[in-house]
Amino acid sequence: MNSPGFLILIVAFAFLWFVLIRPQKRRQVEARRMLNSLNVGDEVLTAGGIYGEVTELQEEAVMVRIAPELEVRVARKAIGAVVPRDEPEAPGEPDAEPDGEPAGSPNHEHDG
Repeated sequence: MNSPGFLILIVAFAFLWFVLIRPQKRRQVEARRMLNSLNVGDEVLTAGGIYGEVTELQEEAVMVRIAPELEVRVARKAIGAVVPRDEPEAPGEPDAEPDGEPAGSPNHEHDG
């Protein structure tokens, strides 16, 4: 039992535990917490890539409005993420693109 092969096997198992199993369990706990914290009015992204707003919570399903007058029933497990709400901009703050130009303004430098 004191052979180096047995020690290598133990080290390999510990390495796999910390690299693969432990992070997977953490993701499962976070997903369970996210599903349990769903509220009516939350904007969600389904596993199928559809965005919508939660309108009703059921035991194993969620009613999601994906368009005006169109709601679908989605399994709770199919909710991939809760989309964070956009924070309102400060009043008087102009919309600017990263290059410093106002959003939507034409770039006249490249007109030919």
